[in-house]
Amino acid sequence: PGSLCNAGLTLSLSDNAMDGGAQQSSLREPPGPGSVEQEGVPSERDGGEGPPELKRSQPLFIHGSSRQLPEEEPRASSLPSIPNPFPELCSPSNSPILSSPTLGQGPPREGTSHVVKVFGEDGACRSLEASAGTTARQLCETLVRRTRALQDHSWALVELHQHLALERCLEDHESVVEVQSSWPPGADSRFVFRKNFAKYELFKSNASLFPEVMVSSCLEANKSMAHSELIQNFLNSGSCPEVQGFLQLREAGRKVWKRFYFSLRRSGLYYSTKGTSKDPRHLQYFADLTESNIYYVTQGKKLYGTPTEFGFCIKPYKVRSGVKGLKLLCSEDEQSRSCWMAAFRLFKVGPGTAKVLLPPFHGETHTHPPATDPPFHWYPQRSVSDNALVAMDFSGCTGRVIENPNEVLTVALEEAQAWRVSWGAGVSLPWAWVPPTPDTQFPAAIHRTQPWFHGRISREDTQQLIGRQGLVDGVFLVRESQRNPKGFVLSLCHLQRVKHYLILPSEEEGRLYFTMDDGQTRFADLIQLVEFHQINRGILPCKLRHYCTCVAL
Repeated sequence: PGSLCNAGLTLSLSDNAMDGGAQQSSLREPPGPGSVEQEGVPSERDGGEGPPELKRSQPLFIHGSSRQLPEEEPRASSLPSIPNPFPELCSPSNSPILSSPTLGQGPPREGTSHVVKVFGEDGACRSLEASAGTTARQLCETLVRRTRALQDHSWALVELHQHLALERCLEDHESVVEVQSSWPPGADSRFVFRKNFAKYELFKSNASLFPEVMVSSCLEANKSMAHSELIQNFLNSGSCPEVQGFLQLREAGRKVWKRFYFSLRRSGLYYSTKGTSKDPRHLQYFADLTESNIYYVTQGKKLYGTPTEFGFCIKPYKVRSGVKGLKLLCSEDEQSRSCWMAAFRLFKVGPGTAKVLLPPFHGETHTHPPATDPPFHWYPQRSVSDNALVAMDFSGCTGRVIENPNEVLTVALEEAQAWRVSWGAGVSLPWAWVPPTPDTQFPAAIHRTQPWFHGRISREDTQQLIGRQGLVDGVFLVRESQRNPKGFVLSLCHLQRVKHYLILPSEEEGRLYFTMDDGQTRFADLIQLVEFHQINRGILPCKLRHYCTCVAL
């Protein structure tokens, strides 16, 4: 009754399976007392073709095989195919159950599109579809086209970790999807689209970016070479000069900051355990920059208790979330921090620095400048709309195209001045600085349409905005004065410091003008004042080069 035959089941075992069962049991048990062996009926053991010998139920060793049984093949092929309703549970890389939450989103897969959210400085968000190979430069160009902003290669994509108060500007060649996949799930990390005028300043004013005191060892080894020439040679060769200086270091697991002498060499970043000694016995290896990202610390004093506001952080790739594992450093001033950050960029990119870090030329992606141009000099491209414009002269009976560039500039200036005079003829003082209302005329508020005018913004917000968009000489904006309700303020960055100049309106012979030097230099409006100082320095320490602006996504 306990046999498989009586249960209505038939097992067809191959000869290999029988041989395997015989090998498992080298000693064959004798027949039990209840077993009967039929006489005259040949068995398989005797080489006959009759039915197998009947036995009582015994343990049967069934060896696993990847081959299907012959009798089951028709049944399996006759069944309809049922789709899997939960395919994500069968893929460990995409499964929320089979994959560890500490592994993040996993590496991006080629050929698939990913959703990338980008935020503006006003907090607005825009979602874009990007492939796995989309670079930061390509995403910025897409946003420039969609927001109809002027393409001048100063737009950048910034990686921001709000919970850690860390931010860094992505290089043009970095993959946006790969960076986003490295974020831990549920973190408040984001991409911010904004201006960054300091992004390519490394190749335009490199001598001032690397002070002599911080590259003194290189100058001693090359005494016959000038400072600027030495730095230029390092950039041309794609290598990083040896940088040294004092930095404040936060000890691991403690809130105490100590001052050490650091040295950045080709083999990595070191600090001296004995003053300024460069003896190998006193140098301690600090961090592997090739496996780390370098971030600015935006709220160092509040979150980390930094001695100054010029902090930065070395964040290894393996550190995904939390403060543990971060290497926090602090400089004494902004110039020192800028030097260290520039040196870290050169160190990470290595050979081919110019090809990777320079902006594209003439619509091409990461190409070298023309051979006739000086090395590492680039010129901003004109927008598509500017290239479609043609200067025309309609003073005669028929119009003509002005081909001489000097004549084009002269006509443009004369036309702009005539426009201002015609509109400003009836301007009177009482309403000149009043916010525009439906009853006011257009010229009084013409500066409000300019991208460099930011309205009623505080002094502190102005310094933060200029700092975020790059502490480069000539970065400026115009805002309303908080102390003088009738005046304006020109905020300008010079030598990595933001300075503020008061602009006051005045009236003479019924005409309104603006001045910054007690009436010695007068301007019909703020637009004329800005355009003049973009060409002439005047009383300012430098010319106006880049205006801070924000776009709405």
